[in-house]
Order: sequence, then structure tokens, then C-alpha cells
Amino acid sequence: MDSELAQLEAQIEELIGLHNRLKADNVGLHGRVAQLDAENRQLEAKLRLAVDRLEALLDKLPEA
Repeated sequence: MDSELAQLEAQIEELIGLHNRLKADNVGLHGRVAQLDAENRQLEAKLRLAVDRLEALLDKLPEA
């Protein structure tokens, strides 16, 4: 009985450790997602600017 309780205690401690590691990983991943979202918004803005400039240049070209 004591060995079963010790084994159960070890498994619970292992699960707690795993939970803590996964929780820390999750926090890191949430931060990375936020960073990538911000980068994505910046790239979308740059792309829109490039498209607008290209369209302006195309409008200046004479009709062929």
C-alpha cells in the first residue's frame, strides 16, 4: 500500500511538472503569436502601400 501511494505521489509530481512546463510553453507561444500578428499587420500595410504606388504608376502610363 505504501509503495502504491509513493508511486502515485511520484506520478502526480511528474504531472505537476509537466503541467508547469506546458503552461510556460503556452505563455511563450501566446507571446510569439502576438509578435507574428504585429509583423503580419506591418507587412500588410507595406503591401497595400506598394500596391497603391504601383497602381499610381500604371495610371500614369500612356494607353497603348
